Amino acid sequence: MEFILDLLQGAGLAAAIGIRPFLPVLLVAALAAADLGLDFGGTDFSFLEEWPFLLSALVLVLGLDFAARRAGRDAGDRAPLLYVLLAVALVLGGLLAAGSVADRSEAWWAGLVVGLACAALGFQAARSLFARVRRRLDDQAAAALPVYAEGVALAAAAASVLFPPLALAVLGGLVWLMSGGRRRAGEKYAGLRILR
Repeated sequence: MEFILDLLQGAGLAAAIGIRPFLPVLLVAALAAADLGLDFGGTDFSFLEEWPFLLSALVLVLGLDFAARRAGRDAGDRAPLLYVLLAVALVLGGLLAAGSVADRSEAWWAGLVVGLACAALGFQAARSLFARVRRRLDDQAAAALPVYAEGVALAAAAASVLFPPLALAVLGGLVWLMSGGRRRAGEKYAGLRILR
């Protein structure tokens, strides 16, 4: 049962990092350093709660955020920055999910696999949702979207650490967002087919 809870915790953390990596990584490191909800100490992933990793993750994420803001409103939705953001989310999500499982199990690789999948899900669902919302907003309102994304990601990470079964709600919500976006895209073009 502990393995399932640790796997759920890792899945929720990875999904939150896929949404937005900055605050979830800092929250998890702070909680792990205080041994609240998870602990990487004594595992191969103990570096996840040490300051060199945190500092490098902070610099990397802030640098990417700065580059996206300098490049313009839709820069985060264009390659190559999009691919770099995805790679960062996958690496951080996979590492934190594996570390969550390694806390009480030797099967850390299961956390890595689940973490990669959930980080990809969080990344894709968040990009899809925020791209749709950004098109409907003026520049000033669109500039606030990263703040909302950070808040959602922080809440998802906190919920997953403090009560791991809530990760199922986080993952279910992300799947629902993705399916809703695809359904709306299909409805948009369905009307064009009727006009023929």
